[in-house]
Amino acid sequence: MAGHRSPGGRRGDGLPLPLGTPAGHAARHATARGRAARRTVASSTAAVGAAFGVLATGTFAAVTSGGAGQAMADAAETTTLATTLAANAAALPAADTVSSGAHVTPAAFGFAGTKDDSGDLELSNLDKAGRLADAIAAQHAKEAAAQAEQDRLDAVIAKGGLDGWIAEALRICDIPQSYAPGLKKIIMAESGGNPRAINNWDANARAGSPSQGLMQTIPSTFRAYVHPSLAGRPITDPVANITAGLRYMIANYGLDTVAAGGRSNHAGDYVGY
Repeated sequence: MAGHRSPGGRRGDGLPLPLGTPAGHAARHATARGRAARRTVASSTAAVGAAFGVLATGTFAAVTSGGAGQAMADAAETTTLATTLAANAAALPAADTVSSGAHVTPAAFGFAGTKDDSGDLELSNLDKAGRLADAIAAQHAKEAAAQAEQDRLDAVIAKGGLDGWIAEALRICDIPQSYAPGLKKIIMAESGGNPRAINNWDANARAGSPSQGLMQTIPSTFRAYVHPSLAGRPITDPVANITAGLRYMIANYGLDTVAAGGRSNHAGDYVGY
């Protein structure tokens, strides 16, 4: 029974067709064309592989459906991309080497990428609180010193006498107590510290207006310069008399004259006002 011919040049029983037959020639030419086509594909694959820098190792190679031209274009694009990546990689700085034993403390960050400065803020608040406490303490110390001076003056005034009168007069006139020594020197030169002293021998006495009191003021001067709060007191009142003489000296000779203990001549002797 004749075997059935197959398109591959083999008979149905698997034996090759005789070469001398027309079918055998057709099968041989078809086989030759298949081998040539495989060589063409292999050459194209090798070209593409070379463009990509791939060596033929017998492993599977994939070729795009665009043919050899498309493969060459893809290879060129890949080469350009590889060159760009290599250049960028070369431009990157080398990472610093950190020894395995080094301790690296990460920076603390708060919201919106801002550095957490809560520690600095706490220190700043503590510093402000400390300065505020110092200011309060200084104010308390100042108030305590003022109160102590007030108590001292109260005691001096309550005791009376010349020092008490001088302290009260300076307080009423709002003049520092540091002027007390100079003022006392003037009083002692004028009246010897006697609030009822009256001068009956100078020009004022001869004119009918004798000088009176601790500061030896005449009646008109007393009325013009006595402190308003003491205007109702008599000319011989110790405190009222001091305020009148004190204010007169300041108005005519300045506060420095009071601090100096009154006027004096070239020899340093006291000169009355």
